Amino acid sequence: MKRTALAACALALAAPGPAFAGVEAWKTASDVGAYSLIAFSIGLPALEGDRAGALQAAGSFGATSLVTEGLKQAFPKTRPDGSDRKSFPSGHTSRSFSAAASLMNRQGASVGVPAFLVAGFVGLARVEGKKHYWTDVLAGAAI
Repeated sequence: MKRTALAACALALAAPGPAFAGVEAWKTASDVGAYSLIAFSIGLPALEGDRAGALQAAGSFGATSLVTEGLKQAFPKTRPDGSDRKSFPSGHTSRSFSAAASLMNRQGASVGVPAFLVAGFVGLARVEGKKHYWTDVLAGAAI
């Protein structure tokens, strides 16, 4: 029951706003969702005394970040908003799915499934926030 309540809290942090939310609201929502998942994936095992789980999540985050940033350098692609050439792949999405996978692996479906829903929302919010194309998000999720 404790895990389900914690997962519900994480999902609520990243819940989408109204359908008419502006670009900035989508960007903020994607930040909240991604950073909450990352903190949750490392923090929950740490709070439960699962040091190996916290280290696994942190290592997964680090490896995902290295791969994502390497691909951004190797394949510079202009973002939909034109702000820079770091659109491919989506780092928010890759890190969110990495966190969700760690949670699924260590905590089971009661936490992992809501975490994957939040990760999917992060990808949607990155597209709606005009920071990525769908191909960027799909590549990020695959990493």
